[in-house]
Amino acid sequence: MRIALAQINPTVGDFSGNLALIARFAGDAAARRADMAVFPELCITGYPPRDLVEKPDFVERSEAAVNELAEATRDLPLSIVAGYVGRSHERTGKRATNSAAVLRGGQVVMRQTKMLLPTYDVFDESRNFVPGNSQSLWRTENEDIALTICEDAWNDKEFWHRPLYGRDPVDELMAKGAKMLISINASPFHLGKRALRDEMFRAMTRRHNAPAIVVNQVGGNDQIVFDGTSFAMDAAGNVIASAASFREDLVMVDTTTCEGDRHADPADECEAVYEALVLGARDYIRKCGFRRVLIGLSGGIDSSLTAVIAVDAVGRENVGGVAMPGPFSSEHSVADARAMAERLGVSFDCVPITPAYDEMLRTLAPVFAGRRPDVTEENIQARLRGLTLMSLSNKFGALVLTTGNKSELAVGYCTLYGDMCGGLAIISDVPKTMVYSLSRIANRRHNNAIPESVFQKAPSAELRPDQKDSDSLPPYDVLDGILRLYIEESCAAAEIASELSLPIELVRDIVKKVDRNEYKRQQAAPGLKVTSKAFGIGRRFPIAQRYSEYE
Repeated sequence: MRIALAQINPTVGDFSGNLALIARFAGDAAARRADMAVFPELCITGYPPRDLVEKPDFVERSEAAVNELAEATRDLPLSIVAGYVGRSHERTGKRATNSAAVLRGGQVVMRQTKMLLPTYDVFDESRNFVPGNSQSLWRTENEDIALTICEDAWNDKEFWHRPLYGRDPVDELMAKGAKMLISINASPFHLGKRALRDEMFRAMTRRHNAPAIVVNQVGGNDQIVFDGTSFAMDAAGNVIASAASFREDLVMVDTTTCEGDRHADPADECEAVYEALVLGARDYIRKCGFRRVLIGLSGGIDSSLTAVIAVDAVGRENVGGVAMPGPFSSEHSVADARAMAERLGVSFDCVPITPAYDEMLRTLAPVFAGRRPDVTEENIQARLRGLTLMSLSNKFGALVLTTGNKSELAVGYCTLYGDMCGGLAIISDVPKTMVYSLSRIANRRHNNAIPESVFQKAPSAELRPDQKDSDSLPPYDVLDGILRLYIEESCAAAEIASELSLPIELVRDIVKKVDRNEYKRQQAAPGLKVTSKAFGIGRRFPIAQRYSEYE
C-alpha cells in the first residue's frame, strides 16, 4: 500500500483555508499514486482550538466541513484520514469530541474518537472534549489498521515508567488484530522532543511487531510551535520515510516494499530551536494579520538575535529597528545597533528618550522631593522606550516584538509596561546562554550581521552608570543551570544546590526571584515555547500565594 504523509500547517478556525489546503495535498498525493493520504490531528479546525469548541456554531461548522471535504475529494482514488472537532452524542459531558474521519469516494466511511485527553503542560483537552469510550479497527482491503489520535499512542505502559492513564488504546486495538498503526498528531516541539517521539514509536512498533505511520502538524499557533517531522517505521522500528522539520511536506511510503521518501531535518538541536523560532514568529505574525514588525534595538545580543529571526520570518523589508538611547546609553550601543541594521538591510530609526526622561523627572520632582533616586528612575527609561515603540506601532500598524530572554523573565529583570511592551516575545523561552549559541547560528546564515562587539560586551540594561547584569546576578551559565532545574525539572532548592555544587543561599535567592515575579510573567506578551517547560499557558502558578518549600 502506498501511503502519503501529508504534513500541513492549518490555521485555527480557518475552515475554508484548511479545507483547500487538505484538498490540494490530497490531490498531490493522488497524482503520486497514493492509496491513502494521512493528515494531522484536528487539521480541519486547526489545533489547538481551545474554547472555540464551546461555541455550538464552531462544532457544527467542523462537522459540515468534513462532509464538504468528502465531496471535494470524491473523485480522488484514495482514502483520506483527517482530524476534526466532532459533535458528541453522549447525554452527559462536553459537547465536542476530538475525532478523525476516514473519507473515500465522497463518503465518510469511518470515524474514530480520541480516548485519552491530555491535561498537562500546554494541553487542556479535558476542558473542551468528551473522550471516546471505545475504538474500532479500520478494516481496509489490504489490512486491519489501528487508527489513533496523538495522546492515544503516547501511553505505552512498557515505555513510560509511570503511564498517565489506565488504558492503552494501541494495546486494545492491536489485541483486536490490527496489523498497522496510524497515529495523527498535533505534537508540539521542544528541545529533545523529536528524539523522544522517535524513540517511543520505535519501542511501540517493536513490541507490537507492526509498522507505524506517524503524521504530525507543522506550524505555529499562538505560543506553540509544531515541528512536523512526520515519519513511517517498519515493524522493526526502522524509519523508512521521513518528512522535513518546520515546513509543510508530502512524503510517500510503500508499506509493501518498506521504501519511502527521506527528507532532511536539522540534526543539531540548537539549529532546530532556531528553525522553530523562525516558524513560530512567521506564523504568529501572519495568522494574526500583521505584515511589519518593530524591534527596539539596544545594541545588545537579545535584540540583535530577535531582529535576525524576524528577518528570516517576514523578510528584511518588513522589519524596522528603533534605537532609543537614554542618559546612560553607551556610544557603542547605538553604533552596534546601527551597524547590525545596515548589515541586515532593515530600516533603522534613532529616537532618543533623554529629553522625555528629563522632562519626566522635572514633572515628578515635587512628588519625589526628599527621596533618593532608585529603581523608579531606571524604570521610567524602560517605560519611555515602551511608549515610543507602542506609539510607532499604532501609527504604522506594525507588531512590536519584545526582546527579553527566559533568564531575565524568570528572575524579573524586565520592566512591566517598558521593555515587556509588545505583541510577541520571540525568545522568552530561550535561556541567555542559548541566546549566544543561536546568535552564532544567525551570523552563519547572515554573513556576520551581528557585530562581534555585541558578543563581547558585558550584558547590561544601561539604566544607570556602569550598570551590569552581573551586579546582582550570578554568571549566566550558573543562573541558567539553576533555572533549568527549578523550572523544567521542578527540583527543590536543596537538590539544585547539591547537584550543581552551589551555595544554598544563592539558589534560594534565585528561586525567590522566580516565585516573586510571577505577576510580571502573567502580564507578558505571548512567547514561543522551545523548552520542555516554558512560561505561559503551560505553567500555571498563583500570584497571590505564600507557599515556600524551605520556610
